[in-house]
Amino acid sequence: MDGMILISIALPAIAGILLLLNSFMEHLKASGTIGKEPVVKKTTEEQLRSLHIFTGIIMAVSAGLTMATAWTGSRSLKLFVLLDEIPVYFQIDEISKLFATIVTIIWLLAGFYAFVYMKHEGEEKRYFGFYLLLYGVLIGLDFSGNLITMYLFYELMTLTSMPLVLHNGSRESIMAALKYLFYSMCGAYAGLFGIFFLYRYCDSFTFTAGGTLNMAAVSGHEGLLLIAVFVMLVGFGAKAGMFPLHSWLPAAHPVAPSPASAFLSGIIVKCGVLATIRSVYYIVGPGFIRGTWVQYTWMILTLVTVFMGSLLAFREPVFKKRLAYSTVSQISYILFGLSLLTPTAFAGALLHTVAHAVVKCGLFLTAGVFLYQYGLTRVEQLKGMGKKMPVTMWCYTVFTLALIGIPPTAGFISKWFLAQGSLQSGIHVFSWLGPVVLLISALLTAGYLLPVTMKGFFPGEEAEGMDFKKEEPSPCMLIPLIILAVLAVLLGLLPNPLIQYVTQAAASVLQ
Repeated sequence: MDGMILISIALPAIAGILLLLNSFMEHLKASGTIGKEPVVKKTTEEQLRSLHIFTGIIMAVSAGLTMATAWTGSRSLKLFVLLDEIPVYFQIDEISKLFATIVTIIWLLAGFYAFVYMKHEGEEKRYFGFYLLLYGVLIGLDFSGNLITMYLFYELMTLTSMPLVLHNGSRESIMAALKYLFYSMCGAYAGLFGIFFLYRYCDSFTFTAGGTLNMAAVSGHEGLLLIAVFVMLVGFGAKAGMFPLHSWLPAAHPVAPSPASAFLSGIIVKCGVLATIRSVYYIVGPGFIRGTWVQYTWMILTLVTVFMGSLLAFREPVFKKRLAYSTVSQISYILFGLSLLTPTAFAGALLHTVAHAVVKCGLFLTAGVFLYQYGLTRVEQLKGMGKKMPVTMWCYTVFTLALIGIPPTAGFISKWFLAQGSLQSGIHVFSWLGPVVLLISALLTAGYLLPVTMKGFFPGEEAEGMDFKKEEPSPCMLIPLIILAVLAVLLGLLPNPLIQYVTQAAASVLQ
């Protein structure tokens, strides 16, 4: 029994629960529900300072502990038996390490950014309580060693991330959170439907590279099992924003606080990707669906989502909603790579998972800067921002180039592998249709992101009379943007270690 896994999950979760309980007690005291004596409160600044110190310490310790747990030796933990000898079980492998690292980096940067930004939203203690709790749940999801454990944390992830969407309590945010909950639960139940069928035909639910299907038991029931697998793919695809269960994304992102939007787009949607990888490559096995109607339908849905998301983003005037539609498109790049069931495409999917997490987190944090500093929410309002905050706009430009796939950024490397994997797959029309759709999507991405840079630095005659006094955001907000921009470039300039890592992971499941 390896206690480090349990501590990595429990520490941020318990700290988050304590913050939430403290916030709840303060509300009760303020309303006079409990306590007969008046409560002597600290000043607001003192409260915030104490909250930030506590949260910062927990974040730093939790992140360090998670990285040490993930990257120092082989670890596993059997917590207890849940039902029919299926345990709550954790095991760290290549996929666990990669996803836990991505989650930790984005969580840290978006968290420290929120120290300043959440002054704009209020209820900081409640926000950081759920933010810490969510990290513990996500690490539990990443470290899950079997399908049942993954599913438990997958459901918990929805319940603990929903409060971030409805944080400001407006009618719009409540409706968006309910939509997020509805779509997520429908998707999760579709996944559970598939799990019920797989239980009968799998030797084990423990994640095993190549899958655990018992082909002797499957014989004669292939058609029924293919339907169950397809339902799982659509269900877990809901969290990843795959058509037709995608519309929660453009509803939830614009109303959530910007650091929460960054985390939703950079990390939460990747949970659907992780669940898909585990189901297809570690339980069902890629060989079972290769060449079947399930694979072809899956590829069609991903390509439709790639094109549709880019087109809707191109037409959207609200900046954060435009970025949300962009996420719908970009995550299906990853799902398309997974659907090809080839080593190169699988490696490209993992590379794009990393690139998109870094880039889209940066874009949403940039949108938060515009909102926090000037209250700007629409694309046409961002003219001249490059003259007011040049460092912020240059970071935005780097993120834009990376998302389009311009070298030498991380997006170029991942899209190159995806296109190469598609061309090498030899899957009828999809071998060339995939790269064509990805190219069209990249052009649309340039069309809906680059004009913000152009009008930001070169506003034209409309800028006459505008005040171009430089007003960069607080270092607490600017430094995460700079770090993310540097990462977006470094992952493109020095990609070999990551390429080698994902290539080995691909080889282990696609031999």
